[in-house]
Amino acid sequence: MKVSKRLYSLVLALAVILPAMAQFSIGPRVGVALNTLELNKEGIGSDNRAGFTGGIQAEVMIPMVNFGFDASVMYVRRTSELLSNQSIDRDYIEIPINLKYKFGLPVVGSLVSPYIFTGPSFAFKVSGEDFSNFIHEKKCNMSWNFGFGLQLIKHLQVGASYGIGLSKVADFVVQNVDVEAKHNGWTVTAAWLF
Repeated sequence: MKVSKRLYSLVLALAVILPAMAQFSIGPRVGVALNTLELNKEGIGSDNRAGFTGGIQAEVMIPMVNFGFDASVMYVRRTSELLSNQSIDRDYIEIPINLKYKFGLPVVGSLVSPYIFTGPSFAFKVSGEDFSNFIHEKKCNMSWNFGFGLQLIKHLQVGASYGIGLSKVADFVVQNVDVEAKHNGWTVTAAWLF
């Protein structure tokens, strides 16, 4: 019984102390999105294309454990080339939510801190050309991001992430074959957090 009371007291103390110590930062974030449509059928191609992204990022970190999360609201322009060299631009509002761990480095930690992160990203199509009459695009999709980066001078974060599409963004039929497409790709961004 004493052990459970002590454990309860410890959990309660951490629940009160850690949020009070948490550091909140917010700021602009911009970058490049290198995306490809991954298709479930061989012989139908899609080329990698570069788009851009920009928005705002918020971060909450607990300094004692160097652990926290970040969330962003980003405008993303995705460009794809599919089938007969048809280039398509689409615009999304994307909301990535990541768990983040920063590595505390002795001596240089205030100048340079590497970090890793992972989490889901939700993208909602807001505009863009339809591929064609026979391709059915989805209005929203989900991916899972894995990333790494560096925080410099406690304000500038430069990071890269790879997003693996979890849901399809389009489906269509080519020569009586059902084809599904998912967004996969790299995103490289820089954020200035206040």
